[in-house]
Amino acid sequence: MNTPATVIASASTFNPGTVTLVGAGPGDPELLTLKAARAIAAATVLLVDDLVSDGVLAHASPTARIVHVGKRGGCKSTPQAFIEKLMIMAAREGEVVVRLKGGDPFIFGRGGEEVEHLREAGIAVQVVNGITAGLAGLSSLGAPLTHRDRAHGVVFITGHAKPGDAGTDWQQLAATARDARLTLVIYMGVSSATQIQAELLTGLPADTPLAIVQHASLPQQRHAVSTLGELTATLAREGLGSPSVIVVGDVVQGVAALADPASTGRRAA
Repeated sequence: MNTPATVIASASTFNPGTVTLVGAGPGDPELLTLKAARAIAAATVLLVDDLVSDGVLAHASPTARIVHVGKRGGCKSTPQAFIEKLMIMAAREGEVVVRLKGGDPFIFGRGGEEVEHLREAGIAVQVVNGITAGLAGLSSLGAPLTHRDRAHGVVFITGHAKPGDAGTDWQQLAATARDARLTLVIYMGVSSATQIQAELLTGLPADTPLAIVQHASLPQQRHAVSTLGELTATLAREGLGSPSVIVVGDVVQGVAALADPASTGRRAA
């Protein structure tokens, strides 16, 4: 049986001609898994998302080729088809390819699409999970996403629909969250906050606790604790923008700052 030291030192798991989708986590390099750090160190080519911090890239080999393939809502982005083409080409050239994605590859990271295209091209692909921003954000404020007395489950949902997609039925979701006592974790919801707020209020009370966390886990993290009825006003007042996660539900009562309105908007410790 391999000892932990042997496992960490072994880079042969990631063979040339394969692609590994690696979750870089929310930003703090100390939140990387050991498996993610090992994959990054073994890569000869890294295709890196915008939200991956420099501290995470410090694990890469000095000889690795780093290609930034930014994808940010509302900003100029690298086309998804081009990213997939780069991965396939590099793998066929015998490179050790790591597709480095913020958070977790399978939580709104389009990792599922990339795996499908790679497999169709006959490319072996592995996935290394990462801590998603929705979990890291509320955890950094000292509150859980689920709680025996406050939430029976959690829903991760995007506030940004792809072109031609009607998107989430927020009114139906609000009723479900109310009846099933669910925490809502909304990604990419800042630009659609006005609509999201209005439709969630059809099923959830205006005083439902809410937290907004920007740049989760990074030194520049900022947050605000508010209520659903004050969502858009809080975003405007505190100047919070993307990338942020919005957490809606009674679990936010666990945030110590809830009892101290003066702490709203302060940088998290």
